Amino acid sequence: MSDPMRPPVSPHPHTTSPRSDPPRPRASARTAVVWDVLQEALDRRVKATGRDALDVLDTGGGSGKFAVPLAGLGHRVTVVDPSPNALFALERRAAEAGVADRVRGVQGDAHGLFDVVERGGYDAVLCHGVLEYVDDPAEGVRNAVAALRAEGVLSLLAAGLGGAVLARALAGHFTEARQALQDPDGRWGTGDPMPRRFTAEQLTGLVEGAGLRIGAVHGVRVFADLVPGVLVDTEPGALDALLKLEAAAAELPAFHSVATQLHVLGETTAAARA
Repeated sequence: MSDPMRPPVSPHPHTTSPRSDPPRPRASARTAVVWDVLQEALDRRVKATGRDALDVLDTGGGSGKFAVPLAGLGHRVTVVDPSPNALFALERRAAEAGVADRVRGVQGDAHGLFDVVERGGYDAVLCHGVLEYVDDPAEGVRNAVAALRAEGVLSLLAAGLGGAVLARALAGHFTEARQALQDPDGRWGTGDPMPRRFTAEQLTGLVEGAGLRIGAVHGVRVFADLVPGVLVDTEPGALDALLKLEAAAAELPAFHSVATQLHVLGETTAAARA
């Protein structure tokens, strides 16, 4: 499974927040919204629990592009991924970042999740780039929720239907854009590398169906995939302006329908009350 997130790593995990680090890679234009929302959710859990370190499960976390920075904040992260190569890269990345003692990788998938991790053992579960590939998305969400403690949060990130339709149309592939709209899985044809895409309503329905309260819904990569890279790289201030635009549009429902990805934050009832 792919892990599209690459938040910045803080060199001082207990004193410096990734959000307060001035340098941001260009890739952050595609990931900053999710990173900020998740960090705020984890900060709330830290305050509610009184513990500096949370137990985080990253399903489909791959080589740790997201798990390692979380460990850099002091959290204990378990990554479940079916790829031995990805887990080897995770181990190397964690060692290079000096957080090997807080990152554990285990081989497995969403279907057999509890063959490798315990039920009800985590303060937060990340399910990023997973539902597109599993046979039963509802089961995948239910398993992720079952891994949460009574007070916990779920971070769900999946491919958005509208973003793919818009991208195909802007590329002049109008028949493929229409096909994606009509296909039950949101695919634009046999050559489409993405097995499944979702609308915001479908994702929130899956999360609520698994018993969680919706904490937030954000559109991710609303503009970032449409802006020429050369513009962002060469125009002074373009990256910062793009980041601010993405953040401003992310919460607006009108832009959820054209986002490349959709992020849903789900909370257990107890966590929502905390």
